[in-house]
Amino acid sequence: MCILLTVLATARPMRVPVQTATRLVFGEPSPAPARQHFVCGTKSALLCDATLAMLPLGLPAKRWTYLVNLAASEATVDGSKTTWMFKGSDGQPSTIVAAVLPETCSRHASPVRPHALTALLRGTKSADVLVVLEDTAHAGGAACAIARAFPTYTAKTRPSTQRETEETVAVGFATREGPLTEDYSNFAAAAEAVRRAARFVDLPPDVLGTNAFVNAALAAADRLTAKGFKVESSVLQGDAVREAGYGLLWAVGKAAEEPPALVILSHMPEAGSPPTETVCLVGKGIVYDTGGLSLKGKTGMPGMKSDCGGAAALLGAFEAAVEIGLEGKALHLVLCLAENAIGPRALRNDDVVTGLSGLSCEINNSDAEGRLVLADGVALATAVPPRLPGLQGQPDLIIDMATLTGAQMVATGKRHAGIVANSDEVEAAAVAAGKISGDTCHPLPFVPEYYTTEFASKVADMKNSVKDRNNAQSSCAATFIYNHIEPSFDGGWLHVDLAGPSFIDDRGTGYGVGLALALLQVDGFKSST
Repeated sequence: MCILLTVLATARPMRVPVQTATRLVFGEPSPAPARQHFVCGTKSALLCDATLAMLPLGLPAKRWTYLVNLAASEATVDGSKTTWMFKGSDGQPSTIVAAVLPETCSRHASPVRPHALTALLRGTKSADVLVVLEDTAHAGGAACAIARAFPTYTAKTRPSTQRETEETVAVGFATREGPLTEDYSNFAAAAEAVRRAARFVDLPPDVLGTNAFVNAALAAADRLTAKGFKVESSVLQGDAVREAGYGLLWAVGKAAEEPPALVILSHMPEAGSPPTETVCLVGKGIVYDTGGLSLKGKTGMPGMKSDCGGAAALLGAFEAAVEIGLEGKALHLVLCLAENAIGPRALRNDDVVTGLSGLSCEINNSDAEGRLVLADGVALATAVPPRLPGLQGQPDLIIDMATLTGAQMVATGKRHAGIVANSDEVEAAAVAAGKISGDTCHPLPFVPEYYTTEFASKVADMKNSVKDRNNAQSSCAATFIYNHIEPSFDGGWLHVDLAGPSFIDDRGTGYGVGLALALLQVDGFKSST
């Protein structure tokens, strides 16, 4: 076990934007009057008796029916909405928005309809929001979709006289049977995790370096500890990464001003209670990817601040899962953090480096760096003897997340991550988790015997990039990671390539938080069937 701690350099101070982020509050729907009401659901859900009974006093039922029908007639894949002003029960003018979700939900889509929910709520100011769900099990996914509509980072400036006041959006859920009365703190924790993950992706690289990311991970552990949860944290950074054997992670980040780092957060069940299951989350955290000496061009490099999307999602998911409750599971988080920079110390094509697995790798593309850092991460997770705190063997399940390949977007698009799993059971669980959480995913082939030959090297155990770029690139990249798992490992492994869904329209989405929470089966993210 590496007990670690290296002294961290002081991170650059984060710029403070002028605008105040919208405050999200989750709780049971309130009948109190509000200046703006926002009611969202499918057409049939918005016109059911339960919804009619929850409409604000003073709004005629016939007017509501008209508004819903009008919005439904104009609905697109992202839904549609209409607005009306009326006199509230307190005699003051109020506004109501009828937001209609699309009725169509194909078998590979999520019944939460997350993208429409996000699109309809985007730009909403202070309001009471009521979302009428098709199923109580959709509440967690809906909370994540709502959070996505309210990003927290901006560097836009305004004169002090135009400083915005804090907007508050109060969110409640209902079904066709009436208001949802579950514990809303679970939904609040998930939504906050999504916003944090999206913020990491949005932060510019001059603000979020490896030092700042390390400090943010330790801050998450401190928040959990302050709430009474036991979390063990450790950090390896700089030369300590190389000395501990993480040669691939070290090689990727050694040229950067801020050194690479490996962060481990661990949460164990109460003393004396053996875990019912042990899960290890491994996140790719490339805070900026120039491509290294295989330098990206002027159109390919902008946006590469998003290359930490996997680590951002799993850090958010770890904090939320521990806060919500893991029902006896042990949970470990491994963050592989580096900046893929250029400079005199940069990793060169033709270099041969060796990772924690003991396997040597000939570099033929320094822009294929994500698989290198994750290879060290999964080797740590499955190491024999164990290196993770309290681990008595190997995990039952490893989940790695990464913005790994552009080919993922070609294969599964911007709304579905591409997944590779080593068993039918893990694959099916991931697809189901995607539908219930709204973080949809779709399987890619798992055939290591087909793809390992793509990495053949004459001088090392493997190269780091494929010979044939037309041969299932995303599956090949996943295979590279899989090949660094300890050969004796017989648990489940899931690789999530979220290059597309984690960063859309130049904004982080927090994709992956909900998927991980559903895979961990925390309250609020369990199927009702």
